Amino acid sequence: MSREFRAPGRVNLIGEHTDYNLGFVLPIALDMACVVTRTEGSDGHISLHALDRDETADFAVSEIALLKPMHRWTDYPVGVAQQLLSSGFRIDAAKLEIHSTVPEGSGLSSSAALEVSSALALLGDQRIDPLELAKLCQRAEIEFVGMPCGIMDQYISVFGKANAAVRIDCLSLEYQLVELPENAAIIAVNSMVKHELASSAYRDRVEECAMAVDAIQRQYPEVKSLRDATMEHLEKVKLPNLILRRARHIVTENARVLLFVKAAARRDLARMGELFVESHVSMQHDYEISCPEIDFLVDAAVGIPGVYGARMTGGGFGGCTVNLVRPDAVKRFEESIIAAYQERFSVIPKVFACVPSEGAREI
Repeated sequence: MSREFRAPGRVNLIGEHTDYNLGFVLPIALDMACVVTRTEGSDGHISLHALDRDETADFAVSEIALLKPMHRWTDYPVGVAQQLLSSGFRIDAAKLEIHSTVPEGSGLSSSAALEVSSALALLGDQRIDPLELAKLCQRAEIEFVGMPCGIMDQYISVFGKANAAVRIDCLSLEYQLVELPENAAIIAVNSMVKHELASSAYRDRVEECAMAVDAIQRQYPEVKSLRDATMEHLEKVKLPNLILRRARHIVTENARVLLFVKAAARRDLARMGELFVESHVSMQHDYEISCPEIDFLVDAAVGIPGVYGARMTGGGFGGCTVNLVRPDAVKRFEESIIAAYQERFSVIPKVFACVPSEGAREI
């Protein structure tokens, strides 16, 4: 008998790169998801088959704890398996068939969807606290895959809610459901671009933020992370220009998340759209994680009637933009953005509606 376990991807509405700085983020879980089908095995092995790649891998359960990263898609379920073992969970022989509708390299967190769905499938009937599940999957990505990520992607994949965004406090790990105005559609546009710089630059930004904290702490010991920093700190501490700009993005982005939540409560779509654009400008100039294709998509989007705002979403250097669009303008937006992007880059971007959906579960 087979069992299916589903975990969604996500689009982050606002709060980019703030999670590993223990700040605020506001993602939604998507209806696009990774589904892992588990069939019991009897040969002492974990067999992985990725349907979308038509690739298979096989590992002895007894050897999982000894495996090293191979820099392939298999690192995500293997890293999760190692974390489960080190946390005292049992792993039995099984065949795992993997299918995902979350596009890879799009900035919609296909990796977290794979991690969380794999964890549930490997657990089977074993129970785990939802927050511990998110933290375990984050550890797998940091310690085995080697990406120093924050907890947002795994958290929203576990805790996603239908019809709501989730404001996550990455310090306390508490969340608040944020109802979004009904008269705005959330539309993602996939640039179809993923620059090789993304992974290395992500690590650079983590290090640069740590350098900012270290410098600020010398004058203000109470600042434990950029979550604690203010614009006053940045004005009074002498920081190298590049480090100042990195810190400024995080400090202002945290503020934008909170302002966005308040604007959503007022149903103030104009202000929500303004915050989208302000966030993108900050990522473009202070954090320097955008690219020409993404900047073009944002600039083109805000010029289309019925669009409240647009910004890059995800790690950077490609992937997707997220756009707030008046529902009756969605068709015109889609036609206009595809035509403009195709004319400029000779590439047809993929456009899709983002529907806030439930988090991970057994189907």
